[in-house]
Amino acid sequence: MSTASAAEKSAVNGIRTALGIGGVLAVIVGILILAWPGKTAMVVAAIIAIYAIAAGLVYAGLGIFSKSKGGWARIGHIALGVLFIIAGVVALMNLGQTTAWLAVFIGILVGIMWIIEGIVALSTLGDARSKVWSIIFAVISIIAGIVLLFSPLWGAAILWWLLGIALIVLGIINVVRAFTFGKNDL
Repeated sequence: MSTASAAEKSAVNGIRTALGIGGVLAVIVGILILAWPGKTAMVVAAIIAIYAIAAGLVYAGLGIFSKSKGGWARIGHIALGVLFIIAGVVALMNLGQTTAWLAVFIGILVGIMWIIEGIVALSTLGDARSKVWSIIFAVISIIAGIVLLFSPLWGAAILWWLLGIALIVLGIINVVRAFTFGKNDL
């Protein structure tokens, strides 16, 4: 076996491993979302809160220990760091409310994006090959966006449920890809 062939086989095995591990993790997270949607959402909110604390520590550290930054930049980094740390701690101490707020925020954000996407689809009707499909897409997108704006928590719950299903399906596909990747090439 040549060195190039061994390197190629090693690369294929690495890709297979990554696909397999990623697929299994996606299936596990998808099952957790479907089995315990509230608890899994709280874990996600906790991860975001912990990230905020870590980012706050980094920003504060940059402000405190940076020798090359000016005074206002250092103060800004320290202030931003303190705000991140406070936000993370408050979020962790009120995890239920943080999770609900995050769900509402995401519901509203997706609702706004769908409305804008529908409006953009309508604005490009002149360039569309199929005006009927563009209009159907735009109307559905705008209606779905409005529904999300009026019931963002319910909409976020449905999106969360769809995410769980998508993770399971895509995870299974990646596990299958892990077993079949590179079979024809070697």
